[in-house]
Amino acid sequence: MEQARTQRESAREIGPYRLITRLDPPGSTAPCRRFVARGRDGRTVLLSTPLPGADPARFAAEAEAGRHVAGPWIAPVAEVSGPLPRAGAGPTLAWYATPYLPVLPLPVALSVHGGPLPEGVVRGLGCVLAETLAGVHAGGLAHAGVSPAAVLIAAGGPLLGCFGAVRAAGPDGEPRAGRPGIDPGALAPEQAAGGRPRPPGDVFALGAVLAYAATGHTVPERDELPPGLRPVVAACLARDPAERPTAAALAAAFAPPVPGTSPLAPGWLPGRVVAALARQSAELLAAELPPLPGQAATVPVHA
Repeated sequence: MEQARTQRESAREIGPYRLITRLDPPGSTAPCRRFVARGRDGRTVLLSTPLPGADPARFAAEAEAGRHVAGPWIAPVAEVSGPLPRAGAGPTLAWYATPYLPVLPLPVALSVHGGPLPEGVVRGLGCVLAETLAGVHAGGLAHAGVSPAAVLIAAGGPLLGCFGAVRAAGPDGEPRAGRPGIDPGALAPEQAAGGRPRPPGDVFALGAVLAYAATGHTVPERDELPPGLRPVVAACLARDPAERPTAAALAAAFAPPVPGTSPLAPGWLPGRVVAALARQSAELLAAELPPLPGQAATVPVHA
């Protein structure tokens, strides 16, 4: 069944891109649909499209905002579909493209590892992702989509994806609660109640991501968390936004004890995760796409 689904998807095109395979497994709570795709110009990309029920015009607008957010731990938005009409104006298709490199969504990384990640890996994730959010917040933005599935694990470090970056107060003042695909455990209480996305909500979501990486659950029992992570993660998950640390303070709390050293030590990823990344790359190199209607031959794929 999975092979048949992959073959159906690889016969589709979205914008100038031919779909190769899905990035996320069935049942994922990713805030968008993500594919590995090949452009007509030969480029391989990660292609993101809105979930069913999402407003494609909002998706495209927020992806466009994400083009202006940069950093070493952000999956860059390289290309966005053109302006779209508002929902209800007829069939629309929104997408954005990110340059491809082998990545695994965090839930997939835990799956191939066989359980929660080591504490040192979780601390490294916390440091670099908090640094990333601190930069986003300094620019007057809130990510508003941080969740385990939004974190992509690459050999060189994590990347924060699923950008729908929005102004901290919302570009049009509308609340963002109930966004399709958001893991409920990563949604701050004030947003679940209909409030606008703000930086403290991102910190709550990051706490849920770190709890997930360390235990396999976004809402673990306090005693499930390793003692070295418990106080900081619990502070992120405070119900009162005023009691949560800022992203900058969180990055400092997770910083290595020796100033100037990388929070991601050489060989930071468990071996099974490294092997899965290598396997993804090899499978992409070996893939052949079936022809689209009207084409006579298969199209070889080379990453």
